[in-house]
Amino acid sequence: LKWITPLSVCSRRSGEPPLVPGWPFIGVTLDYASNPLRFLRDTQKKHGDVFTCAIAGKYFTFVTDPFSFSAVARQSKNLDFQKFALSFSRRVFGHADFNQPLFSESYREVHGIFRQTLQGPPLQQLAETMLHNLQMVLERGLPCEHDWLEEGLQSFTNRIMFEAGFLTLFGKDAGFLQSGGISGSRICMQKAEQDFLVFDRAFPLLAAGLPISLIAQAWRAREALAEELLHDELHQRKCISDLILRRMDAFDRMHLDETGKARTHVCMLWASQANTLPAAFWSLYYTLRSVEAFSAARTEIDSVLSDQLLNNQDQIIHLSREQLDSMAVLESIIQEALRLSSASMMIRVASDDFTLTLDSGQTAAVRKGDYVALYPQLIHLDPEIYPDPTEFKYDRFLDERGQRQSHFFKSGRRLKHFLTPFGSGASECPGRFFAVHEIKQFLALTLWRCDLQLCDADVTLDPDGGRAGLGVLPPSRDVLLRYRRRTNSTADSESVRCKKEYEDLSL
Repeated sequence: LKWITPLSVCSRRSGEPPLVPGWPFIGVTLDYASNPLRFLRDTQKKHGDVFTCAIAGKYFTFVTDPFSFSAVARQSKNLDFQKFALSFSRRVFGHADFNQPLFSESYREVHGIFRQTLQGPPLQQLAETMLHNLQMVLERGLPCEHDWLEEGLQSFTNRIMFEAGFLTLFGKDAGFLQSGGISGSRICMQKAEQDFLVFDRAFPLLAAGLPISLIAQAWRAREALAEELLHDELHQRKCISDLILRRMDAFDRMHLDETGKARTHVCMLWASQANTLPAAFWSLYYTLRSVEAFSAARTEIDSVLSDQLLNNQDQIIHLSREQLDSMAVLESIIQEALRLSSASMMIRVASDDFTLTLDSGQTAAVRKGDYVALYPQLIHLDPEIYPDPTEFKYDRFLDERGQRQSHFFKSGRRLKHFLTPFGSGASECPGRFFAVHEIKQFLALTLWRCDLQLCDADVTLDPDGGRAGLGVLPPSRDVLLRYRRRTNSTADSESVRCKKEYEDLSL
């Protein structure tokens, strides 16, 4: 296993950062894994803004100065992201080695498809499809008028977001086009969601280097998802996104085996869901726990959707790109939820020996093959940048006029990288705009269509630190949610209450 692979003796060369003392063979792996944020904060106090650690059989040089993030991002010649990412992906998902010369040139085309289909004008069509699917899945699960249902909030969020996201990317099967067929399709979707969650729960072990062959449930779940995403199966689906269609065409021309093609789509499914599901959960959770956030969000949503009928189940809600962009309150809620729950780590591999110059002018010699890592949670929970950093403040990213706030400071200097849940530079997620859109749509629809209550709003949930370094942390456990269909009568009384609370808050 990688975490017990013996490390060669590392004598420090001139100009290299200090090597943090650790145990033989495993370095500081245990200390880091127990609480990465605390470990990096303590180590920064002892060794400064740049230091090297032996973790999981590799040497990681951490850069902790937020003003030096750009210096790392600019080192594309010396620091490689794609080679690391593709090797990691191949090990976890089992697809072809796209670093091989046989595939590398063709894969550049595949990678370019992301920006061509997830940004600019194509993003609007994708968002419209997602909104339609969200409404369909949400509406199907709502009870009759005045009846309340109970369900775990995480279960509620995963159920709606997973199915809507899956249908948006991979299209609908014949069951959605035949009378009475939707129930059978829903059963298949439930199985896909279960398989996804089983595989996702094993992801920290897979990321740490444990072979998937040793985790039987995860292997079976991954292969079951791959069977659903074979090209023969996908060709029978309708309304497949342009992103997936173009990837299918590119992989067909690369002459990969059919299982290998399907596993690349499992990778795409995981990338589209693994962070979006917990981010949507935390956004709704924090909104429901805060009277101020709930009131402000409802007021904004009711204002934007005021010309649409609330209790007409057959009416398709429409949200234009301009309307989505105008929802600054929802965007601030999502950003604040991401700030509190995101614990990603941005990693590059040194392609050669080189010297990194930090913002302060300090230099650090980096060896070929070593990793250079950034840990944005150090910024997200820095009390100098964000006062009361562990407290949820729905308007933290709004100015006094209710407009977007992007001015944050440390040591009297404005930060360029103050919120980076989607990475930066070469590792910046190409689907970040779509991710924010779909979470914003989810919040808008659920708060517009439903009355929602946490059964125990006083209980505080903590993120599950076991996934630190991998993205948005899920909750440590679920919390019970009560919800019912919102009607005009409940909306009228609720809007009066929300309007008064919102006005009081503004005063």
